[in-house]
Amino acid sequence: MKYYQKIILFYIFIGFNYSFAFPQEEKTFKIACIGFYNLENLFDTVLDADLYNNVEFTPEGPNQWTSARYHEKLNHMAFVISQIATDITPDGPALLGVSEIENRRVLEDLVKEESIRDRNYQIVHYDSPDARGVDVGLLYQPKYFKVTNSKSYKLNMDDSRFKTRDQLVVSGLLDGEMIHVIVNHWPSRRGGEKNSRPKRNAAGDLSRYIVDSLLNADANAKIMVMGDLNDDPVNPSVLDHLGGKGSENKLQEKDMYNPMFKLYRDGIGSLAYRDAWNLFDQIVISQGLLGKDYNSYKFYSAKVFNKNFLKQKEGAYMGYPLRTFAGGVYLGGYSDHFPVYILLIKEIK
Repeated sequence: MKYYQKIILFYIFIGFNYSFAFPQEEKTFKIACIGFYNLENLFDTVLDADLYNNVEFTPEGPNQWTSARYHEKLNHMAFVISQIATDITPDGPALLGVSEIENRRVLEDLVKEESIRDRNYQIVHYDSPDARGVDVGLLYQPKYFKVTNSKSYKLNMDDSRFKTRDQLVVSGLLDGEMIHVIVNHWPSRRGGEKNSRPKRNAAGDLSRYIVDSLLNADANAKIMVMGDLNDDPVNPSVLDHLGGKGSENKLQEKDMYNPMFKLYRDGIGSLAYRDAWNLFDQIVISQGLLGKDYNSYKFYSAKVFNKNFLKQKEGAYMGYPLRTFAGGVYLGGYSDHFPVYILLIKEIK
């Protein structure tokens, strides 16, 4: 209850259908949760003839990816989603970007899981040319969000052999307000951070191009660039190429605001590697979501969902995200990334 108490000292909140009363304050707010989660290799058990790389996620492959393991993975992913932000809004994320999913089928199986079935999540998904066969997607609750348009943007590089995830753009009405969500999974650091940096810079440029096209149509457009960016908020791809700045008070025209910047500076991460935390999973927002005029949805806070049940409990990696596999050993965990989310609020007159 501490989190509730901290908030209601200032406001009465309604997390869509959830209200808190505080007699000394007259204002009442709706809350919308927008999240992102890297689902870490959510593959089905069927061998895709076009993708030799996914043989490891078959019953006969090295991971012995059986139907039982697949369904346990679905159950775990759904349970995590069912818990995100429910301390403030019981329906959890109205929209949830996801990455490392093999195809639309795995998302269809995911949203049927008992722990989130009642939310009636709908799916936006396009196949990507990624060499590993993983895509990004968007789940949304239709009682809160109505899709008006969606499009997939390909990241083209000089090297025609390079294939990565497309960037998914979904526009629609959140409780009657137009918003735009760009779901990403930028190129990995394989080969070293420095050598692979140009690929993520190019991904940042593509996201920036999409953002600028939306801002040119509407200077006050409400845009969220979310995803596993494989870079931290301080890296050039995010800071310079996308233009996600960490100081709300120093933003220039068309700059984006990165609310994850402060979390990163405070040592909070979404994944760990070699005894260091990274915050690759981010949600960067346009200035249309900033300000104190709460007649429409505005940004309130950003969080990493890092509850204890998601963490390794012992050993050299204690405190790290408890993943599905580690070193080729099946752990039956969740993901090597923690989910992240932001809260938007709007005053109810």
